[in-house]
Amino acid sequence: MTDACFGDSRLAPLYDPLDPDRGDLDAYLRIAEEFEARRVLDIGCGTGVFALLLADRGIEVVGVDPASASLDVARGKPGGERVRWIDGDVTTLPPLRVDLATMTANVAQAIADPQAWRSTLRGAYEALRPGGHLVFETRDPARRAWEEWTRDHTHQVTDVPGVGPVETWIQLTGVDGPLVSFRETFVFAADGQTLTSDSTLRFRDREEVERDLLAHGYVVTDVCGAPDRPGREFVFVARRPLQAPLQEPGQLGGV
Repeated sequence: MTDACFGDSRLAPLYDPLDPDRGDLDAYLRIAEEFEARRVLDIGCGTGVFALLLADRGIEVVGVDPASASLDVARGKPGGERVRWIDGDVTTLPPLRVDLATMTANVAQAIADPQAWRSTLRGAYEALRPGGHLVFETRDPARRAWEEWTRDHTHQVTDVPGVGPVETWIQLTGVDGPLVSFRETFVFAADGQTLTSDSTLRFRDREEVERDLLAHGYVVTDVCGAPDRPGREFVFVARRPLQAPLQEPGQLGGV
C-alpha cells in the first residue's frame, strides 16, 4: 500500500512545496561524483527531485516508485523526459546494470515489511554492476526522533502556489518495537477539506542493517552520519563485489 501523502493526486503535489529545502541531497550528489557514476537507480524516487538533479549532470537515471501520483509530478517537471520513470518497485525492474543505487530521504525506513526489505536489497544488488554501490540513509533509533512527532512540534501553514494556504501537522499514533506509526493531517484553506495520511516506518539499528546487507552479498564499505543531520542518522555505503561471494547451500535462495 502506498501512503496517501505520496499516492493521492491532491497530496503528492504538496511534497515539494511543503519540504523545499533538499540540502540532504548534496551528500548523495557528492557520492555519485566520487564513484563516477554514469548510470543511477533511484529507488523510491518520489517526485523526482534527486533523479532530476542527476539528469542535469548528464547522468542516465532510472527512477522507480510505487506511488503513481508522485511519478506524475516527477514526469511533469522540466527535464522529466530525461529520466526513465518506472511505476513499481525493484522487484519489477527490467534488466539493468547501474553504477549506483540510492534510497534518499529515509526511503529505506518506509520499507517496513521484512520481506519487502529483503526483496529491495536483493533487487538493488541484481541491478548493480559488479563493483557498483548502494547508498541509503536511516534514522538512528537511539535518538527516538518520533518523540517530537506531535502537533506542537510539527504544525505549520504553507502558502502553496496554485493551491493556497495548507495547514499541516504530524501526530504519533503508535510505537510497536521497531515500528513507528504516525498520521499527517492536511487542511486546505481554499475549500476547508481535511485529508490525512497514515504511515509506518521501521527503525533499524546499525547492526541489523549491516547484517542484512552482508546476508545479501554486499560488502559494507562505510557507515557515516548524514552531514545535514549529524548524530541523528546513519548513511550506509555498500558495494556489490566484483566477484560473487561463495554461498552456503540455500543462502538467499528462499523467500
